[in-house]
Amino acid sequence: MSDIEQKNIALLIDADNASHAGIDPVLTVLAELGQVNIRRAYGNWRKTSLKGWADKIHRYGIEPQQQFDLTRGKNATDMKMTIDAMDLLYRGRVHGFGIMSSDSDFMPLAMRIRQDGVPVYGFGSAKTPEAFREACTRFIDVRALIEGEQEEAPSKEAPREISDELLRLLVDAYNASKRDEKGFAMLSEVGQRAGNRSSFDARNYGFSRLIDLVEAIPNFATERRENGQIYIRRLR
Repeated sequence: MSDIEQKNIALLIDADNASHAGIDPVLTVLAELGQVNIRRAYGNWRKTSLKGWADKIHRYGIEPQQQFDLTRGKNATDMKMTIDAMDLLYRGRVHGFGIMSSDSDFMPLAMRIRQDGVPVYGFGSAKTPEAFREACTRFIDVRALIEGEQEEAPSKEAPREISDELLRLLVDAYNASKRDEKGFAMLSEVGQRAGNRSSFDARNYGFSRLIDLVEAIPNFATERRENGQIYIRRLR
């Protein structure tokens, strides 16, 4: 059994601020970290707005956590999720967290978990405040995940739009990476450095893998070598 398979992952869902349509691809992404053995969804299950999540509970083995709206304007769900996350962290039996929410209130929680060297994957909408997105090890747009499952991966002939900000991030990561005499750097190192700078993830841009994204950018050339590693070189 691999190390990844042995790692215990917790998925905490803010049902009021997360799309139930994304649960399947979210679980697929979290498989990168290990087995998602802890699955909890928080909310007031009396609300008709949570019916979509209620229909997913048994199918995906999610444990519902009831939180009543005791005071208008106060979110008991956030507090309960935070308390549970810290309990799980201090027990030392969880090796990674997934937080499904578009609520910036979870920024301190994500930062605290990461301070213990535990990865935090955030899943929310494209409008999620930057504070929470950047506090996560990775933040992934759930809508992009859903669309990625419904469509074929973009081809070189029809790449998604690449922003100047994304290009600068990749160029900076490439420049900081170790390069050989031909100017090639390992793609894995470039991806790691980009991830350290930001909650960067290729799936936010409609690509299932980093190599697919890089190959869609004319600024880089790629090379697959006999050792199975992929290298990239900046062209301009």
